[in-house]
Amino acid sequence: MSLGSSARYDGLAAWYQEHVAGGRLHEVAHRSALKLLGMGDGSCLDLGCGTGFGIPALVAAGWRVVGVDLSADQLAVAEGVDAELVRADASALPFEENSFDAVVSVLTHTDFDNPAAVFSEVHRVLRPGGRFVYVGTHPCFVAPSVERAGLLTPVLHPGYRVRGWWFTSPAFGEGIRPRVGVNHLPLSDFLNVVLAAGLVPLEFHEPGEDDYPYFLSLLATK
Repeated sequence: MSLGSSARYDGLAAWYQEHVAGGRLHEVAHRSALKLLGMGDGSCLDLGCGTGFGIPALVAAGWRVVGVDLSADQLAVAEGVDAELVRADASALPFEENSFDAVVSVLTHTDFDNPAAVFSEVHRVLRPGGRFVYVGTHPCFVAPSVERAGLLTPVLHPGYRVRGWWFTSPAFGEGIRPRVGVNHLPLSDFLNVVLAAGLVPLEFHEPGEDDYPYFLSLLATK
């Protein structure tokens, strides 16, 4: 899921596929996205498709899927899924206006160099009345300033309001984030990016059963 100005996940695709894709949290996030998106018979852009984990479920739900990612290594792992795969930057998508009936994106916003530009692109390629579903890590409870691995109650460190790229943090542990970093947006910034893009929120959710939610999900339209 590498969608900024550089393909940060190149060289990590095999590790990502083994250690991240298909894990419990990954499954919760993708299942939540599909629940919000619903069944369909139109075109759906999987924005930041990565290794293609979420594509089979989208296809099974009736969607004709185009997967886009900047990482050539991630897309190589995704080869063989029932979708058109396109290597592109999310902030400059190679599609015409009003191209898709739906756009879905899962666990990607912390990888964007320019989230505002990406969400504006979502608005541009989405058809009027189309559905946009986003599921990402919760800006309040899964942030560089929040240490939670193995803890019943998260430990808060200074820095929630520090916007931008983090590459070291007590919260990172040994997962994907020390390898690719996190572009952190406080909750208000994230919501304002959605509104500034012209997307119209319909629903917000905090999927899962964790007392301190891992995810924030959004259903919006154009």
